[in-house]
Amino acid sequence: MSDAVETADLGDLSDLSDGEMRCFEDVGKYGIVVCRVAGQLHALEDNCSHADTPLSEGRFRGTKITCPLHGAQFDVTDGSHSGPPAWEGVPHYEVDESETGVSVRLASTTVDDRDDLGGGGMLRTR
Repeated sequence: MSDAVETADLGDLSDLSDGEMRCFEDVGKYGIVVCRVAGQLHALEDNCSHADTPLSEGRFRGTKITCPLHGAQFDVTDGSHSGPPAWEGVPHYEVDESETGVSVRLASTTVDDRDDLGGGGMLRTR
């Protein structure tokens, strides 16, 4: 059994400015959305945990991306949700930005932010 973690090369994203996002539909099960906040890249699964809708079709402001269907909000810095209608966060992926381009580790780390539902604030990996 291998401990190797799959990575996806996304190419050069130096043209992605603060406050912008880009979708990569062919990466992972649902695609990923990459957002730049304060010069740093963040990657999330491009799928609302509430409505199975692409988050990349929604609005991105500050550190929040909003699902276009019912308005569920997620923090792009860690994948956590901001409350109903979503009941859990979305997978957040580690991003490596170097001179040769950007890559994403496809093993996600997601904070289970359902403390109010007994989630216990556990850290999950898929």
